[in-house]
Amino acid sequence: MDFKENLKKGKFVVTVEIGPPILPPKGINCDNMWELLEPIKRKIDAVGVTDLKSSVMRTGGLSISHLLKERGFEPIFFLSCRDRNRLALQADLLSAWILGIKNVAILTGDHPSAGDYPQAKPVFDLDSIQLITVVKGFNEGYDMNRDPIDGRTDFFIGATVNPSADSKAVQELEFIKMEKKIQAGAQYFLTQPIFDIQAFNEFMERAKQFKVPIIDSVMPLKSASMARFLNKNVAGIFIPENLIEEMEKATDRQKTGIQIAVRIIQQLKDLCQGVYIMPVGWEKFLPQIITEANI
Repeated sequence: MDFKENLKKGKFVVTVEIGPPILPPKGINCDNMWELLEPIKRKIDAVGVTDLKSSVMRTGGLSISHLLKERGFEPIFFLSCRDRNRLALQADLLSAWILGIKNVAILTGDHPSAGDYPQAKPVFDLDSIQLITVVKGFNEGYDMNRDPIDGRTDFFIGATVNPSADSKAVQELEFIKMEKKIQAGAQYFLTQPIFDIQAFNEFMERAKQFKVPIIDSVMPLKSASMARFLNKNVAGIFIPENLIEEMEKATDRQKTGIQIAVRIIQQLKDLCQGVYIMPVGWEKFLPQIITEANI
């Protein structure tokens, strides 16, 4: 049973992200990737492959997704609107299908000014809703111009949602975008990292109406300063003060950060249909997090 079928059957799925600062590599050596992923191969349903996350130059997600597929992992190929026009986006999607990649997650992408090549020119020829529509069209046998293509794809189409709105107006806008993405063809959602369980519970009460699987992202905290930085600089992330204080008082920050992540996963189990663990450099602790969370 694959990732798509697991979600459709209501299974609680476990997915992990490979992205900066370690994976995919900023180069061509992938040995470290296999060393970190092989120990959890039988414990996860899919691996999310980021698309130049945070606008940092590194190996592209298409090749990494293909390598994962060859090694028996199920990749989720992230595709951002930032770097490609509609020609290149469609070409990469068709290439992905030919390489056996069935799961995609569509997002707008961070502006290049956030990364290591701030002088790079952004493209944003399409937005995420338009690109989701393109993928749905491929599944129906048409390109963006509604011209028929030779054969049709069957992509499982994912999108992103931000449950941590800082005002009612922003939250309302998020639900509007969520509905538009579903109408465009989105079949499941990945969230921004969740830290405030009560706020997420309130979000899910309304999101249930859409009857679409929602997979929650969980990010281990490494320090109180990291938490404050995320609150100040990363849109869509809100870390409650009690968690920041817990990290601040910790005698063993690594142990405490893992404990918080495990606790959040356990609290999310009955609220969503899976977790997407974003280790941000703590890939070696993935086996511990998954085991202790009992997922």
